Amino acid sequence: MSKRQPKYLDDENLYQQFEQEELKAKILGPKNKSLTIQKIEPITENQKLVFDCYKQNFNLLLHGCAGTGKSFVAIYLALKEVLDLQSEYKQLIIVRNVLPIRDCGFLPGTLEEKIQPLETPYHHMFYELFGLKDAFKLIQKKGIVGFQTTSYIRGITINNSIILVDECQNLNFHELDTIITRMGQNSKIIFSGDFNQTDLVGKDKNGILEFMDILKSMDSFQCVEFGFEDIVRSGFVKEYLIAKSKKIK
Repeated sequence: MSKRQPKYLDDENLYQQFEQEELKAKILGPKNKSLTIQKIEPITENQKLVFDCYKQNFNLLLHGCAGTGKSFVAIYLALKEVLDLQSEYKQLIIVRNVLPIRDCGFLPGTLEEKIQPLETPYHHMFYELFGLKDAFKLIQKKGIVGFQTTSYIRGITINNSIILVDECQNLNFHELDTIITRMGQNSKIIFSGDFNQTDLVGKDKNGILEFMDILKSMDSFQCVEFGFEDIVRSGFVKEYLIAKSKKIK
């Protein structure tokens, strides 16, 4: 028997659970106080609605204006639950749109080097949540957070995880369909994006709206639409987006 394994854990599944809880404890324990997640409170009414819907265990579709904290709030709620020792969720998996790297096979470097630019926003978010610049990489190395692209998600089943599909406005119907059908037991999913900023055109753009209609018809989903009143990034961004909406119809 392993020195680290308690005597009462003679079942392999229980031992694996112990290993996972011990891993989480290393994130939140007294020796890693700097990695304790900071408490975040909702700022706007729609952010509060997201908190409430999440507590009711809904899958979520968060869409609307840029700068409203959709991804930040989703990551905070997911991480808080994943890091809870009593939680059934063992990992947060972030799935990012592959539009900028659909041709990444022709670019030099390893896959990790190719997708590294897509991870940049999460380094900033994790810094805000944990107050440590390398928090994203530290937690990623411990297996608490995973990063995926749609190119490598086919054929897998995701159990006991929270999936965040970020920048989902740049995924076509086939890609969105591929992701959502990966969900296994004890998992939930959050889609986050601004459909007014999609880079897709024609049939692909219409596919997003079709997918959105499907989610809205499902009892397990709650859809939250963010407007100008929810912009928290800066007053300047809010002013610009309002002005743009008046000029571009």
